This record gives sequence, C-alpha cells and structure tokens, in this order.
Amino acid sequence: MKKIIVISDSFKGTLSSMEICAIARESIPRIIPGCKAVTIPVADGGEGTVECFAEATGAKKAAVPVSGPFGDSVEAVYARDGARAVIEMASAVGLALAHGRRDPAAATTFGVGELIRHAVKGGCTEISLGLGGSCTNDGGCGCAAALGTKFYDAEDREFIPTGGTLDRIARIDNKSTERFLSEVRVTLMSDVDNPLCGERGAARVFGPQKGADAATIERLDKGLSLLNDAIRRDLGKSVAEVPGAGAAGGMGAGGMAFLGAEMRPGIEAVLDTVGFDAQLDGADLVITGEGRIDSQSIHGKVISGVAKRTRRRGVPLVAIVGSAAAGAEEAYSLGVTAIFGIDRTARSFSEYAAESAEYYRATLEDVLRLAAALRQ
Repeated sequence: MKKIIVISDSFKGTLSSMEICAIARESIPRIIPGCKAVTIPVADGGEGTVECFAEATGAKKAAVPVSGPFGDSVEAVYARDGARAVIEMASAVGLALAHGRRDPAAATTFGVGELIRHAVKGGCTEISLGLGGSCTNDGGCGCAAALGTKFYDAEDREFIPTGGTLDRIARIDNKSTERFLSEVRVTLMSDVDNPLCGERGAARVFGPQKGADAATIERLDKGLSLLNDAIRRDLGKSVAEVPGAGAAGGMGAGGMAFLGAEMRPGIEAVLDTVGFDAQLDGADLVITGEGRIDSQSIHGKVISGVAKRTRRRGVPLVAIVGSAAAGAEEAYSLGVTAIFGIDRTARSFSEYAAESAEYYRATLEDVLRLAAALRQ
C-alpha cells in the first residue's frame, strides 16, 4: 500500500479527531513501511470545526473579543486561509458560555456577526459558518444587526431582537448588510435538517437543552413564526421550511435571509474546505469513524459524507467506531466497506471510554495488517 487517508470524526468525550490522526500518523508507517499516511481531522460543522480546519490546512487562527450571548465580552476564535474564513457559532455563543444562565429568550447572536465582520474587514470573501452548539434562539437577528441590519418595533424604534422579543419586529431594513456582504459568499454548515418553527422547529426540538421550559418554548416558537412572516413581507424570502433553517436557534433561516447564505450539510462543506477530493488521488484505503454508528450516521454525519465520495472514486472505506448500534449496517449501502468496533472485551462503550486511545490504536493496527496482507 502506498497511501492511506484517515479522516475521522471525534469520539465525543473520549478521543478528538486530532488525537485519532496522531495515532494514525504513528501506526501507519510502522505497520506498513513506506506507506504515506494522510491525516485529515474533521468535524461536521459544529464545535471543533475551526480547530480541525486549522490543523488540516495550516490556516491561521484569529482571536477576537466579541459580545457573548448575554452581552459580556468573550474571546472567540476563527480560522482563515487566504480569502476563506471558517467560523463556528459556538465560539461566540456556545452553551458553555452561558455560565449557568441558560436563557434562550435573552441570548443574542450579535457576537457571531462581529466575527463575520472582522473576517470580511480583514479581506475574507468566503465565509463558512458552522451552526451548532449555540445557546441562542434569535433566528440570527443579533448576527444580522452586527452586520448592519436594522429592526424596528411598532413605534418605529430601532432595537436588536432576541428570542424573546421577535414578536416586536414591525419592520426590517437589510440594505446595509446586503451592501457589506455584496462581494462575500457565506456558506452555512449544519448537520440537522429541522425547519425554523413548528413541531420539528428550533424551539421545540432544541429549546429544552438551552434551558427553555414549556411556556418559553411556546413563546420562542411563536416568535420565530412571526420573524418568518416579517422576512417574507420585508425581504421577499421564504426560508422557514428549508432543511436546516431551524439549526442553532434559527440561525439557519437568519443566515439565508439576512446574509444571503447557502445552506449545506456540514460534512459536505467541510470536505470541500479541506480539499478531500484532491487527497483521494492515489489513495489505496480511507479510514473514517465516529464514537457511535447507527441509522443516523447515514444522514449528514461524517461517515456518510466521506462514504459518498470514496464510493464515487472506488476507494475502499473502513469505519472504526466506538460502538455499532442497530441500523449501522445501513452504512454499507452508502459505500462503507467494513465496520470495526474498538471494543476489545465484552463491555459497553461507557465502561471502556477511558481506554479509547489504546483500543483505537489496537483496532487500527489490526485493520492495517489485514489491508496489507490482502494487497500482497
């Protein structure tokens, strides 16, 4: 074997994508001397996306003081490589920044807009924005306001809407934001396909994990519906039902409406960003994986995105996973060649999580030995 690519998602809470890549860089040349090991750390658009992009491409990271979810200053980090910037919402408005104050009705995405503004003023014309892990539910209004969008109430007073005040929007003027981003292409990366509002919408599905009780969820969902009405009326756009509109508290819808952004499955955008297709040239084997593979893994997750591309190129794909649950076999229809769990004993993943690195290395090396033998 001349070339093996390892491109794995993290095993949440146990192994990062970077740690998996480090194991592969050590094991591959030792088990198969002369084989080139190409390691590409990836995430699916959520937390860790910036770190993986910087590691995979050598992009420089920029730390920027921005407004946190409740107006306090936080230091957010994004990565840039030439004219391209990769930003993840969680850096500015992640759940971890709520500091015990989970209140999606009051949280704002203003800091996300400040990150985009910083990147654009620095010369970036391509913005990839990872949606996920946010504590907000403002439909992206705060982000838009930071970029120049003006929101007015019934008395024509300008204000910055949050999740709890979306019902006050009487008029939207998006002209300044449109001008500011006129030469900029914004891509939204998300691994969920929820609509903006309703039973599968942002508030009902993701509100509880952000601290919303039943009454607040109803209020937030109604606010997003009214925001959608205002967007249709003032901007002439219909985005509420676009898959992913409900991502990150409705940031999906707001990104499309206010920023003119394109919504893409997170892993597809990430694979393009790191140049995965070009890396496939001359590859004998690709190894991917995630902490748990199940029926959901074929819907926009890392394994499914990688499988679609390796299948087109006829490159064998092995998935090394923490555990394989019911429905994992559906991955074979996408192009996965084989699935290997890292468990070395009959225990649940939670029981051997602390030994994941050791178990991953052993399983990877077993796969490498088998692959080398089959190629002789």
